[in-house]
Amino acid sequence: MRLVRLTLYCLVLLIAGLAWLFWWAAQPLALRAPSLEFTIAPGSSLRSIVHTISDAGVPAPGAALYLLARLEGRSARLQAGTYAVTTATTPDSLLDKLEKGDVVLIELVVPEGWTFHQLRAAIAADKDLRQTLSGVSDAELLKSLGASEDSPEGLFSPDTYRFARGASDMELYRRAYREQQRRLADAWAARAPDLPLASAYEALILASIVEKETGRAEDRPLVAAVFINRLRLGIALQTDPSVIYGVGARYDGSLHKRDLTTDTPYNTYTRTGLPPTPIALPGAAALAAVLNPPDSQALYFVARGDGSSQFSDNLEDHNRAVARYQKGH
Repeated sequence: MRLVRLTLYCLVLLIAGLAWLFWWAAQPLALRAPSLEFTIAPGSSLRSIVHTISDAGVPAPGAALYLLARLEGRSARLQAGTYAVTTATTPDSLLDKLEKGDVVLIELVVPEGWTFHQLRAAIAADKDLRQTLSGVSDAELLKSLGASEDSPEGLFSPDTYRFARGASDMELYRRAYREQQRRLADAWAARAPDLPLASAYEALILASIVEKETGRAEDRPLVAAVFINRLRLGIALQTDPSVIYGVGARYDGSLHKRDLTTDTPYNTYTRTGLPPTPIALPGAAALAAVLNPPDSQALYFVARGDGSSQFSDNLEDHNRAVARYQKGH
């Protein structure tokens, strides 16, 4: 009889304990701060995971969290990574995060018009990325990506990239390269007929020029049309950003007469046609503008000083626009 009573007593305690555990699992964590982060190392055991969470200041008793994970069958499915919890997080939703790998994501913004040099500097300086490419040359990087081009310029898509802390720099380069390849292929497949562009790579080159020459998004299609028209007529593009790219490290913030008259592969005043490579990372809008330009007779444009451009069909009108907007006449 005593054994029966003891057994019933233990059963009642077990039921009460489980009831409390599952009630507790649904209650928000009483954090002392709006949010907390912790990092689970790869290969961590369940016991190590609950200790890491507790050591980070998360008010979740390790024994209770351990038992909850075991009872719910999650213990072998919890993933490594950096996680964030807030005052709305419950022990159950915390385990959900770890099971799904819902890690903290870091953002790296790569603006349209950046050069590859700027991209590489930003990736190398990002402390949340695992750096694996120190000392690796641009040529070696391109080879690793399977790229056939000699220059990395323009081959990476400007975008906002989200990644888990500890992701490799190579992973981000691979994503940016594949996205630019996809965008370029899609835009090239949907191109207008009879464009003066022999390949998708030439479209990429021109899109990079349009990207650098566009002050306002609404002007982008006409900027593209001007360069398409000049290519059709065999007129030099005469685009300053390309000249600046060719000047390279010697550029001091101003273009001088010697810069415009000294011949380089990127001097579009001394040479007709396109420069040999892109001069920046063009976005999807620049690619679309180049490959589907509007009908226009414009051959010139000049900055108005407010970010917009004045377009002209002939040199006489262009000279008047230059006098008005650039010389103040």
